[in-house]
Amino acid sequence: MTNYLKEFWAFLKKDTWQSWSVSLILIIIIIRFAFFPLLSLATGTSLPLVVVESCSMYHETGFDDWWAKNSAYYESKNITKEDFQRYNLKNGMNKGDVIFVLGEKSPGKGEIIIFSPNSGSTARNPVIHRIITENPIGTKGDHNIDQLKPGNNPAGVDEISISQQQVIGKAVLKIPYIGWVKLVFYELLGKSAQPGFCH
Repeated sequence: MTNYLKEFWAFLKKDTWQSWSVSLILIIIIIRFAFFPLLSLATGTSLPLVVVESCSMYHETGFDDWWAKNSAYYESKNITKEDFQRYNLKNGMNKGDVIFVLGEKSPGKGEIIIFSPNSGSTARNPVIHRIITENPIGTKGDHNIDQLKPGNNPAGVDEISISQQQVIGKAVLKIPYIGWVKLVFYELLGKSAQPGFCH
């Protein structure tokens, strides 16, 4: 058995397309069946890493200009500028950012959560938005004009009343733009509702 492993290791170290192909397959297998399950266990969520696929959390300007444009909505929800400045990821997220997620079933106002769409929705992927109301949990995309309701979005997502069971976790940090490695292929296949960069 030791000899086979030595031969296999020697094969992987060769600079050939065959060894590169096998190495790539091994990396994918290790990431899929070892790294992600261990990361899920450590973070307490089924989605420890998430790629932002839309522009709903995008801030097109610096914080002060963004707040001046959007303050009326948030103030109507009893969120002041000082409150928002204390929120994690106060400058939003860009399409292609990779988000590190921790399992959290009781997130608070201002936190960005990842949640499963409601049962009546046709959305294929979880939603990443900021909590603006509690009891029940209600979210809103920082870039969106209003909250998503079944009548105002094609997928029928309802973020007015999110149950604890829908919450997958909360965003704790972002790694800018590296998710485009995945999104490029996703968009080439025509699977993106919002193709291209945010602007």
